[in-house]
Amino acid sequence: MWNYILLAFVPLAVVLEVLHAPGVWIFLVSALALLPLAGFMGRATEELAARAGSTVGGLLNATFGNAAELIIALVALFAGKIEVVKASITGSILSNLLLVLGLSIFLGGLRYSTQKFNAQAARLMASLLTLTLIAFLLPAFFDIAERGFFKVVDPSLPDQMFSLATAGVLVLIYLSNIYFSLRTHKDLISGISEEHHQATWSLPLAVGVLAAATAGVAVMAEFLVGSLEEATQVLGLSEFFVGIILIPLVGNAAEHFAAVVFAMKNKMDLAVQIAVGSSLQIALLVAPILVIVGYFAGHPMDLVFQNPLELAALAASILATNAVVRDGETHWLEGVLLLGVYLLLGFAFFFTPH
Repeated sequence: MWNYILLAFVPLAVVLEVLHAPGVWIFLVSALALLPLAGFMGRATEELAARAGSTVGGLLNATFGNAAELIIALVALFAGKIEVVKASITGSILSNLLLVLGLSIFLGGLRYSTQKFNAQAARLMASLLTLTLIAFLLPAFFDIAERGFFKVVDPSLPDQMFSLATAGVLVLIYLSNIYFSLRTHKDLISGISEEHHQATWSLPLAVGVLAAATAGVAVMAEFLVGSLEEATQVLGLSEFFVGIILIPLVGNAAEHFAAVVFAMKNKMDLAVQIAVGSSLQIALLVAPILVIVGYFAGHPMDLVFQNPLELAALAASILATNAVVRDGETHWLEGVLLLGVYLLLGFAFFFTPH
């Protein structure tokens, strides 16, 4: 129901943009408008997946799970907000692993003393997370080596080429994981796919809603990014903080809510799959797509994170998640630990100089 209520912010954002209202209002209203639109994108994808069969449906969910965030990041990329895009990648991983998973484990743990899930599948996802950490660390060390050891005056071109190569490898690993999960080792994730959404929308309705919501997200993202600079000045926030904390929360709110609900129903397999799987999709698919599209569209972006705080945050979130999920069971205190790490990082980002 809240999706339909929040839809009122979509026309309101258009009116504010047409009237050239203050940027801070356009920013806030556009952010609120993105919440229901992202939710409808997810619902329409689920409806299409329910009609397509388990394999194709799983592929649809895996491919379009973070479509709203990808659109927002692409708009920011084309606007030249490269550091905001990089921050949104980091922030999406952090919010899923620490905030969503932490909240799911905490609230689920308040109802059930111990919650169990598929430990083998969890260990596989934890291993993939470790790989993503390596993939994000290497470009930064590559850049440091160029500047310090090889004395390269302008390492931007080698950084770009290495990032493109890294993007290709990450996409290959993502596709391999999809094939592994949906074809060769479906039994490994048994329990995760037990919750089948029954199609209630007609095919034309699902396609129409997906197309309309996608267009709406693109327009609202344009408003959001266009008003970002003015809004951050008025609100006293850095663009880095907005990119790493606020944008990920807006783009994935519906999915975040679903994970918490599943955990409170003692369906931890689904909650873990949503939280960790979404992070993996951001790292293995969304980030590489942004690098590849940016290169061919004339808005080059590399995977070199110049801010060491971002790399430290990625390492902290992945290490903490590994420690929590590898044994296949959780209790509420582990949720508190993950939330505590997220709060610490949030304060660090908030107090980062503008």
